[in-house]
Amino acid sequence: MLVGVPRETAEGERRIALVPEVVKKLSARGVDVVVEAGAGAGALLPDEQFTDAGATIGDPWSADVVAKVAPPSSDEIGRLKSDAVLIGFLMPRSNPEIGEALKQRGVIAFAVEAIPRITRAQSMDALSSQSNVAGYRAALLAATHLQRFFPMLMTAAGTIRPANVLVLGAGVAGLQAIATARRLGAQVTGYDVRPEVAEQVQSLGAKFLDVGVDAAGEGGYARELTDEERARQQQGLQDAIASFDAVITTALVPGRRAPILVTASAVESMKPGSVVIDLAGESGGNCELTEPGQTVVKHDVTIVAPSNINAEMAEHSSQLYARNVQSLLELMIGEDGQLTLDFDDEIIAGACVTKEEVPAS
Repeated sequence: MLVGVPRETAEGERRIALVPEVVKKLSARGVDVVVEAGAGAGALLPDEQFTDAGATIGDPWSADVVAKVAPPSSDEIGRLKSDAVLIGFLMPRSNPEIGEALKQRGVIAFAVEAIPRITRAQSMDALSSQSNVAGYRAALLAATHLQRFFPMLMTAAGTIRPANVLVLGAGVAGLQAIATARRLGAQVTGYDVRPEVAEQVQSLGAKFLDVGVDAAGEGGYARELTDEERARQQQGLQDAIASFDAVITTALVPGRRAPILVTASAVESMKPGSVVIDLAGESGGNCELTEPGQTVVKHDVTIVAPSNINAEMAEHSSQLYARNVQSLLELMIGEDGQLTLDFDDEIIAGACVTKEEVPAS
């Protein structure tokens, strides 16, 4: 099996799908890896590290398996061979045209975000690995943009009270944001529509905000709120937000616009100099005043909506993602390193978004 790793071409994308340590492990399994020249530069990984690990530098697009981070462009899809396997963040719900183009090309595509969230697939969970990076980075951004200290300081000039931080959403990103803000010395409160996660929030030394809405759904996920619940949630959050110095939002709904949790009036109620870090900006934003990809000041409150926050920490983001890809690839490696796809395996079947091959015209 030959695995190709191209250089990412999406704007601002600095990550790479495989790193040298993973290349070395795949090589030991009989897998050949070809990396496009300069593919690892954004993650501070020169070509020499890949060749030292056993890869070759060349054209990755003719490989049996192509591993990417961002969804492929139309030009990149055209460079895949008709029976290739593609692995990456493909966003099939929000980008159905990409799935259709891959299907027409005859590519067997695996979306890492579609990998079933089961115990056996934990090592392949790229959503969680990248959310950890995003939550950590969000807390740092909040501390950077806030014109106040995060920790309490006791000095000869008097005592500075710690910042109050509210994190909306207690998934992987939210819990990491809570943990990081706590390590920075802030007083932290977490919120989620699933009351059962209160214990996880409190285990990190944070308080849990209860606005009287219980939207726990199946499998640990939140269900969609009713109109009445949504109104109660927004009122409860608006009443609470005014007392916080920084708000970090992490709420996403796959394939749909992110829910509005921080209204314009809630922003207006915040103290001058406060900060909102909106991790859902690329899906429309959890804050009503968010401008995706921009940092803006509204009502003397700084609202930051970073695009591809994971690429800001490309080295470790790539390392974690590469390990996820490695675990998935290991399910596809047969004897002597040959490509073997078992669609009776629930992980292989669940992650596959296109598998209908079309003869080349």
